[in-house]
Amino acid sequence: MFDKIDHIGIAVNNLEEALLLYRDKFGLQLKDIELVEEQKVKIAFLPVGESKIELLEPTDPDSPIAIFLQKSGEGIHHLAFQVTGLEEKLKALQAIGVRLVDEKPRHGAGGALIAFLHPRSTGGLLIELCQHKQ
Repeated sequence: MFDKIDHIGIAVNNLEEALLLYRDKFGLQLKDIELVEEQKVKIAFLPVGESKIELLEPTDPDSPIAIFLQKSGEGIHHLAFQVTGLEEKLKALQAIGVRLVDEKPRHGAGGALIAFLHPRSTGGLLIELCQHKQ
């Protein structure tokens, strides 16, 4: 079903403060910072082996990340799996009763197509599926 763990999304109040920990203290390399206007979020990408840490800072008080931070505080927001054939995976998951946040893929960071699975169907964890450009 999944090819590999693509990234772990971590919600933070302040990207620069979070980078002091992940980049400066932990020694992870900052690959890029991207603004995803559709999601109202600024994302810092820090590779770790084949996967990444994505630090997610809201750019608007109504963004999903801002709402998450208000409810839960800073911490893990989602786990993302890389997949091939995202639309087919969504149909297959829906057919076995997995509740979807996104029934159709949408555009995410780095030009990937993404879709989220609802935490009520995944043991309370928000799961993202990512299909990168070939």
